[in-house]
Amino acid sequence: MTETLKHFEPFPEPPALILEYIAERSTDESVAADGPAPWDLGALSAELIAPMPAWLDSVCRWLNRTYAWQPQDVIPPCWARHEGLTYEIAALAFARADAHAEAGSSVIWHEQYDRFLTRMNKALGKAGDECRVGKHDDRPARFQLAAWPTAKIKEAGTAGQVKELAG
Repeated sequence: MTETLKHFEPFPEPPALILEYIAERSTDESVAADGPAPWDLGALSAELIAPMPAWLDSVCRWLNRTYAWQPQDVIPPCWARHEGLTYEIAALAFARADAHAEAGSSVIWHEQYDRFLTRMNKALGKAGDECRVGKHDDRPARFQLAAWPTAKIKEAGTAGQVKELAG
């Protein structure tokens, strides 16, 4: 019976630099307070962000090999070109390390993974099928996003600025 379980691959280990950073955050209060969470990709230093793409790619490949039974469950190979998806993959990857400390937490992580798939498919929409077969196109909402005015709000919430932006 043990032969049937030999093909299971371990989850990809985070890069050593990231593991060191996590350890430092948990022991040094100043880093924990000042340093961004390792899954907050946009807030990481260039040094910390450098090993992330390769690791997150290995996480995506592992998730696809391990869980993607149906086509809509496949994380597309262009995942890094979908910014929101990249943030979600990072959070899911870091959450998995915490979740496997206890069996109940592992069940919760699997529920989070299921919700991730729902959000991924909603975000990808019709473009998801094309992305999954390597035919990535620019962001479908690019024209709608380009319609936003270029003016910046200095202090959010003032009625005058909202009227000004509304034109």
